[in-house]
Amino acid sequence: MADHGPERDGSPGREPIAARRTDYAGAVYGSLLAASVVAGAGTLGSFPRFKLVLLLIGTGVVFWAAHVYARLVGDRLVHQSLSRQGIRRVCADEWPIVQAAVPPAVAVAVSPLLGIDPDGAAWLGLSVAAAEQVGWASVAVVRAGAPRHLVLVAGAVNLLLGLVIVALKASLH
Repeated sequence: MADHGPERDGSPGREPIAARRTDYAGAVYGSLLAASVVAGAGTLGSFPRFKLVLLLIGTGVVFWAAHVYARLVGDRLVHQSLSRQGIRRVCADEWPIVQAAVPPAVAVAVSPLLGIDPDGAAWLGLSVAAAEQVGWASVAVVRAGAPRHLVLVAGAVNLLLGLVIVALKASLH
C-alpha cells in the first residue's frame, strides 16, 4: 500500500498534498472482513477451498466497490465535481480492502500443499486474516508516530476483535 500522489481533480475540502498519508483503515477493515467471511463460511461445515478463495476475493471486491460508490456519492452530495482522476484516486484509496483479502485467500489456496484438510484451511485463512489485521493496525499506529504503548494498545484491540471472530467461528461450528 503506497502513499497516494497529489490531488489532481481540484476538489475543494481535500487535504493538502503534503498532508496526504497512506490510510491503513481499509487494510484493517478488509482483514476483519476476510476473517468474518472465513468464519461465516465455516459455519456451513466443510467448505470447498476453491469456493472459499472465490468468496474471499469476491467479497473484498464487492465491499471495495461499495466503499468507492459511497465516497463518490458523498462527494456529489457536498457538491464536489467528479473527474476521472478523482474517481481513480477514490478507487486507489479504497483498494486496500481488496488487498487484505489476498493473504487469507492465498493461505487457503496453498493449504493442500501443506497437507491441510478443508477445515484446517479455513482455520489457516482465519488465522492469517487475524494476524494481518493486528499487523496493519500496528503499522498504522507506528507510522502515525504514536508512542509504543499505543502501538501495543492498537495491536491488543485488533487481536481482541480477531479473537471475537475466532470465538464465533468455534462456537458456531
